[in-house]
Amino acid sequence: MINIGVDVGGTTIKMAFIDDEGKMLDKWAIATNTIDNGKHIADDISSSILKKMKQLSLDPSTVRGVGLGAPGFINMDTGFIYQAVNIGWKNYALKDALEQSIGLPVVIDNDANIAALGEMWLGAGQGAKNLICVTLGTGVGGGIICDGEILHGVSGMAGEIGHITVMPKDGAPCNCGKSGCLETVSSATGIRRMALDALDYNDSESILRDLFEEKGDISAEDVFNCAAKKDPLSSTVAEKAAYYLGFALGALAVTINPEKIVIGGGVSHAGETLITPLTKYFKRFALPRVFDACTIDIATLGNNAGVIGAAWLSKTKLEQKHTA
Repeated sequence: MINIGVDVGGTTIKMAFIDDEGKMLDKWAIATNTIDNGKHIADDISSSILKKMKQLSLDPSTVRGVGLGAPGFINMDTGFIYQAVNIGWKNYALKDALEQSIGLPVVIDNDANIAALGEMWLGAGQGAKNLICVTLGTGVGGGIICDGEILHGVSGMAGEIGHITVMPKDGAPCNCGKSGCLETVSSATGIRRMALDALDYNDSESILRDLFEEKGDISAEDVFNCAAKKDPLSSTVAEKAAYYLGFALGALAVTINPEKIVIGGGVSHAGETLITPLTKYFKRFALPRVFDACTIDIATLGNNAGVIGAAWLSKTKLEQKHTA
């Protein structure tokens, strides 16, 4: 059977046809139309998929359904979006709207969760049934898989790793309204902020300072590139970001005892410059038996993680409903 994976982002919607063995038959993307609070998106997805099915001469009887990942606060059972700020959705019945438009069964989950499912199925977490997936980008996203199932919690908020408090005192304010969240120190945004602060209060010579004076700004990527060149100031910032991430993951790992932790997002491109100190601190904060049973790897699916995870959602959840 063929599964349709859809990954809705703030600027683009990625889509793919993926069979039950994980072979990607086709993938494409369309712009996210946020006009009128995103109410046209379901029709846009539907018309794009139906057009592509016609182009490929796909018999609808061979298509199981649509798995979709969306940002925001979602009721996983009903596919109801309580709020997705970047899209404009508020109290929007996305699942119902898409099913009505496309004529296929639809299952919906959070975008961070489907990325985790993608890495579990075909990526760095392949074969793992107990997995933590962390996305280090503008913010810190996460998905937690236990015994092959995504954890949602009573109100769908399980896996919000970025909002674990890691600095109970004197932490920077977070977009969630709290302060001292993991997102404020280990996201690309947080790392950049810490580096700019370090340049302000430390006037020592630094490759990073030279770069800042040349460009007028710096990024998290610049910080890790300079840390890889043994720049002391950059290494201190990178170490701090790894420390807090290791602290949070150590606490999580003691709770769920995962076999894999997968690190994705733009910051993960730092590779060993991130993984080496992260592993050191993870070992410090996790119990020995927990640490020994777990490996930390960089995500491998990149931008395809979402559509692959969404297709997995279709393959497993819609199949279960069909056979129930």
